[in-house]
Amino acid sequence: MKEKTCLVIQHVAFEDLGTFHQPITHAGYTVRYLQAGVDDLSEIGAADLVIVLGGPIGVYETAAYPFLTDEIVLIGRRVAADRPTLGICLGAQMIAAAAGGRVYPGTAGKEIGWAPIQLTEAGAAGALKPLVHGDDVVLHWHGDTVDLPSGATRLASTSRYTNQAFSLGDNVLALQFHPEADSRTFERWLIGHTVEIAGTDGVDPAGLRRDATRYGESLEERGGRFIRSWLQQLDASV
Repeated sequence: MKEKTCLVIQHVAFEDLGTFHQPITHAGYTVRYLQAGVDDLSEIGAADLVIVLGGPIGVYETAAYPFLTDEIVLIGRRVAADRPTLGICLGAQMIAAAAGGRVYPGTAGKEIGWAPIQLTEAGAAGALKPLVHGDDVVLHWHGDTVDLPSGATRLASTSRYTNQAFSLGDNVLALQFHPEADSRTFERWLIGHTVEIAGTDGVDPAGLRRDATRYGESLEERGGRFIRSWLQQLDASV
C-alpha cells in the first residue's frame, strides 16, 4: 500500500484524532500534527489528506488570533482545489468561512453534550450513513454556527442548528459535531473546557462524564465505520 500523508491541524492539545487515528493509519496514511498558531501550515497544500480539528476560539476572532487569517486562506486553497479535507467543529467552521460562508455565534444557545443528529437524504446516501441509526447520539461542543457557502450540500441537522454537516465537491467534508471523541480520554475535555462548562446552564462535568461512559463505545464503533467509509470514497475519487 502506498504511504500517504495526513496532516492534522490541532488547536488545543486535548482535541486530537481520538478514535480516528487507528483507521486512518490502517488506511495507509502517515499522521503528523501541526500546531495552529505555532507551526508553519503552508505545507498542508501538498498533503494527501488534511484534517482540521476543533478549538474554543471563533473563526471571526482574527484580531485576537491573527494566525486564523492565514489558516483560513490555506484551507480555502485546498477547498477550491477539491483536495481531501475534513473539518471538525472549528475546522468545519473554517471550511465554511474559507468557502465564503458566514460563521457567527448561534442564537439558540450552545450545544454541549451527547445528542442525536438527523441526516438529510444526501447525508444518508454517503459516508455519514453508518454514524446514525435512529436516535444514536454524537458529541456536540459548539456555540457558533454557519450559513452554508455557495455550492455546499447539507448532510445533517439538529433541532437547534440546521447546518451540522456539509460537503463541498467530492473530497471536502465539514462536521460541526465530534464523531472522533474517545470516551477513554474524555476527562481531558472536561479539564480543558472547565470554564466553558461552568458558564453553560444545564451542563456539568458529572453529566457529561456519565454520558461519555454510556454512549462512548457505540460512538467509537459508528465513528470508525464512518471514517473508513469516507476514506474509501476518497480513494475511489482519485
